[in-house]
Amino acid sequence: MIALAKTGGIWTATIDRAEKANSLTSEMLRDLIRIAKEAQSARALVLTGRGKVFSAGADLDEARAGLAVSPLWEELSGAIAALPCLSIAALNGTLAGGAMGMALACDLRLAAPHAKFFYPVMKLGFLPQPSDPARMCALIGPARTKLILMGGQKILAQDALQFGLIDRICEPSALLPDAFEIAADSVAADPVLSAQIKALCS
Repeated sequence: MIALAKTGGIWTATIDRAEKANSLTSEMLRDLIRIAKEAQSARALVLTGRGKVFSAGADLDEARAGLAVSPLWEELSGAIAALPCLSIAALNGTLAGGAMGMALACDLRLAAPHAKFFYPVMKLGFLPQPSDPARMCALIGPARTKLILMGGQKILAQDALQFGLIDRICEPSALLPDAFEIAADSVAADPVLSAQIKALCS
């Protein structure tokens, strides 16, 4: 349910469970972790989803069985954040719950116009994944982070762009082409230089 394509140094991992709003199982999380760790050799990593939703977060049945508090979420976001190459979340639609962590860990976030962003973890009786609030605060500030995590607000794409939660709004058909175009200079550059520049920006 995670498809991986490799094109000219760009690895594209696609969440392919559209019939379940791309909700994530433990097996899917492990696949994403493996891809993120192996992508140390990639020149860029793009994360996207099939259909009109990027990911609704945890699969409900597995969430009730403990996936909601699994360390796999944090392992995934940590593996993405540790990549020396450029990482881009190409958000084809709504991003919710624990799936927020992998997008926050990416260097850039592009989103379709219809995308919404929410993280109803408090309502469900859980804490967010440990690194998510800090990463979100770094992007949008503490007040807007509390608006999402404590106020339970659904943020529309245009507001997410204004907040700084995403970096560009793209038509769905242009989402991956735009991600590839943005990654092109990094793919063409000396990977050591690219990694050093990324480290300087951290």
